[in-house]
Amino acid sequence: MSDMDQLAMQSGWLAPDDLDLARERVPMGYVDAVPVRLDEAGRVVAVGLLLRAMPDDTISRAVVTGRVLYGETVRSALLRHLAKDLGPMAQPQLPPNPSPFTVVEYFPDPSVTGFVDPRQHAVSLAYIVPVQGECFPAPETLEFTWLTPAEAASPEVSREMTGGHDRLVRMALANVGCLP
Repeated sequence: MSDMDQLAMQSGWLAPDDLDLARERVPMGYVDAVPVRLDEAGRVVAVGLLLRAMPDDTISRAVVTGRVLYGETVRSALLRHLAKDLGPMAQPQLPPNPSPFTVVEYFPDPSVTGFVDPRQHAVSLAYIVPVQGECFPAPETLEFTWLTPAEAASPEVSREMTGGHDRLVRMALANVGCLP
């Protein structure tokens, strides 16, 4: 076994060749997080969106998303991806046992569900996550922007999203009763 394979097994990551093989045969488990800011009454007043390179080779606005590692709880995966994408000072507010607001299935073929990941079939648990701290996005992120719910659901911002993330943001806003 190579050093890379041993490191991959110890860290919960698959070696690149093993990951490619798994993606061809097995749905991958993911989490999606829609970061939000709340007012004092608990109403969503802002939605946070990343601007970054996507798996389909586009530059796109996106929610926080990532794979759940072998042996990792969903809560830990959410916290890891939020810290990676928004920085360690973001202060996401997760309950002890978070529940998704929806389950999203991504497919390479956009005609299946409208949610697209050209690399794989992925099943993602989607969460709305209040964030209280300062966000300093990861170096590979081009930008992180707080938008009002109306801006986040607007046709202009929707055109800047790929893979169905525009639909996911609208679903999240509808779930909390603030879809314009």
